[in-house]
Amino acid sequence: MNYYVSFDIGGTQVKHGVLSECGDMVSKSSYDTETQDYQLFIRSLVETVQSYQNEFDIKGVAVSFPGFINPKTGYVEYAGAIEALYQTNLKTVLETQLSLPVAIENDANCVALAEKFLGNAMSCQDFICLTIGTGIGGGIFIKGEIVHGHQWRAGEFGMMNMASIDSNYQNMHEVCSTRALIHAYKTYKKIPEHERVEGTRVFLEGKTDAYVQGLIANWLKYLSYGIFNLACTLNPEKILIGGGVSQHEHLLEMLRETLADIPPWNDFEVPIERCRFKNDAGLIGALYHFLKTYKWD
Repeated sequence: MNYYVSFDIGGTQVKHGVLSECGDMVSKSSYDTETQDYQLFIRSLVETVQSYQNEFDIKGVAVSFPGFINPKTGYVEYAGAIEALYQTNLKTVLETQLSLPVAIENDANCVALAEKFLGNAMSCQDFICLTIGTGIGGGIFIKGEIVHGHQWRAGEFGMMNMASIDSNYQNMHEVCSTRALIHAYKTYKKIPEHERVEGTRVFLEGKTDAYVQGLIANWLKYLSYGIFNLACTLNPEKILIGGGVSQHEHLLEMLRETLADIPPWNDFEVPIERCRFKNDAGLIGALYHFLKTYKWD
């Protein structure tokens, strides 16, 4: 059995684990992300791999990473909150220090790759993953392959304009993310922005508070129009919804009801389903990208 170290690098935490070539997780942990010091960031990755090598025969390293990434070369143009990695080549650096093959891919694409590998899109050739969290992310599969775009920026659904042409620019990040819903709730409740509020709290209060119910309805309306636009543009077999809020038991039902209120939805309707993988999606998707890159699957 071959084993691989997989990283899911986020702005606050780096999740990592050892996976088999079949996608089985045999070990998993995490540590806080170093966003400013390049040398410390690299050292943490290298030392993590080396610690795993003491126990497993590691064949390669797979990385899920935020931002604009060339998955062929490993060049990171933009890395979100991880400022230390702007305009660097993580793949080259890790391969030099570890003497192992390395593959790197955008984090939202890794969610889609995980679903294609072992999730709810295994039988699909054309599908979309839309992740709802702090922002809106996405991955597109066409004819069985992930779509990267000319500048490796395909699937940046969060940048789609949700305002009318005559209004100020307002994108999906600003009105469709979980953060946007929580911000609207905090404003209404006069809760300080720094105070932590979970999305589940908002949905729970929406059952008894008419105003909160209206906030949720407005959020769902924006989100539904984003989904509708994607369905019209790409005509996929299905659209998978990921991110923490996707686990809310009634979210898909509410989304389907809101989509049904859009008159042309009947002409473009596609199944709306939940992603199978939650917190492990990045690790599993990164592994699948590695296996496809080196043709070891």
